[in-house]
Amino acid sequence: MSKNYKIAVLPGDGTGPEVVAEGIKVLNAAAAKYGFSLDYTTYNWGGDHYLATGEILPDDACDQLRKYDAVFLGAIGSPKVKPGILEKGILLKLRFELDQYINLRPVKLLPGVETPLANKTPADIDYVVVRENTGDVYTGMGGSAATGTPNEVAVQEMVYTRAQADRCLKFAFELAAKRHTKENPWKGLSKEDIEAGYTSQLTLCGKTNVLTYVCGMWERAMNEMAKQYPTVKCAYCHVDATCMWMVKNPEWFDVIVTTNMFGDIITDLAAMTAGGMGISAGGNLNPEGVSMFEPIGGSAPKYTGMGVINPCAAILAAAMMLEYLGETEAAAAIEKSVAYCTGNKLKSLSAGKMGYSTSEVGDLIAANI
Repeated sequence: MSKNYKIAVLPGDGTGPEVVAEGIKVLNAAAAKYGFSLDYTTYNWGGDHYLATGEILPDDACDQLRKYDAVFLGAIGSPKVKPGILEKGILLKLRFELDQYINLRPVKLLPGVETPLANKTPADIDYVVVRENTGDVYTGMGGSAATGTPNEVAVQEMVYTRAQADRCLKFAFELAAKRHTKENPWKGLSKEDIEAGYTSQLTLCGKTNVLTYVCGMWERAMNEMAKQYPTVKCAYCHVDATCMWMVKNPEWFDVIVTTNMFGDIITDLAAMTAGGMGISAGGNLNPEGVSMFEPIGGSAPKYTGMGVINPCAAILAAAMMLEYLGETEAAAAIEKSVAYCTGNKLKSLSAGKMGYSTSEVGDLIAANI
């Protein structure tokens, strides 16, 4: 009996509805080929809903979304709404209340995609960043005093529990252990590493020399947990050095695990090395609950309705969603089709320069599954 998945769709703002439509087109093509079905329910929460009603999200929004197998998000952000209102009121609220404690960001250079890094190829840029998604300065703990005076004081605290660190590290270790095997070890391992039984590498990105309490806890937690994953080699890198090596030697990374703030920064840098935000997808994961998948590039409001925006990131987010749901063959087929189109069809990934319209790119990728 074929499986049926219930998907909540949040098209969002700007070009979000356009790229979501292409993602759904490709999802349906994959479902038809691989023998499962998808039922979609659309929730038009975003800038237009806020401007029309004054409501950012209904009080029961999270309860509604918990009924679904996954959430497919287009983009949140409107130039008509003050920055921070929608981002905090929708994105952060959903991540925190749905306890989507992992932000997963694949960093993979596809064929035909230009990278600003000299002499780097798809073989060099192929790693994953696991960003903790519910703690850190994003909790909003802190405050200010004497606001607007020369003596103003502002405090925003980096807050983590050991439980938050442990569950994020556990996800990262298990991802690293599954990502490579004895038959197919990570290419960055030395001969000595392979002989020692390692198949993959997990790098903790932190700042232990300054943030000694928080990052020190993360490092201790990683070293303790490493005993349970003998095939995963552990490494550590300060966040500033991580940024440097992402540019100079991205092939040094396999799986990176990091805190919320550092992850926010390094994943955008990583995305640019793999072709830009327009090709980058991400997942906000609750492995025990409902997860949300989205393109990273934002709502791009200046291109709204023009049919020129690149939908590849949304389509890759759709592939991530299928992998999360267990439809690994279909997910791999979508990724392969996107890679074929970037390598053989698209002239550019930039809006208006692809050589095809938004819907035509979706047609190409759907047809090549």
